[in-house]
Amino acid sequence: MNNKIRSACVYYNDILAGYLLQNSRGYTFFYDSDYAASRNPSIALNMPKKKRLFRLPYLFPFFQGLLPEGANKAFYCERLGIKSTDKFAMLLSLANHETIGAVTVRERSR
Repeated sequence: MNNKIRSACVYYNDILAGYLLQNSRGYTFFYDSDYAASRNPSIALNMPKKKRLFRLPYLFPFFQGLLPEGANKAFYCERLGIKSTDKFAMLLSLANHETIGAVTVRERSR
């Protein structure tokens, strides 16, 4: 079983809000400590800052909502060479600049 961890930074209006991680067990999101202590809002209603750490075996519905579906998903995956099942790669490729809301997801530099 591959336990490689992939990570991304999650921004709210270009302010670092937290980190999204993926490994063979699923996904983890946690708020950056500075962001959690700030007056900035939670990134999603079902992901309140007071909890700070979230884990699911599948991609969080909030982040799933940032991804295209159907024909648009197929088009972007083919165009970018991404497997349609690799939601993490899709987030990094498609939710890193302009999204419908204030949240963007960018590759975490090491």
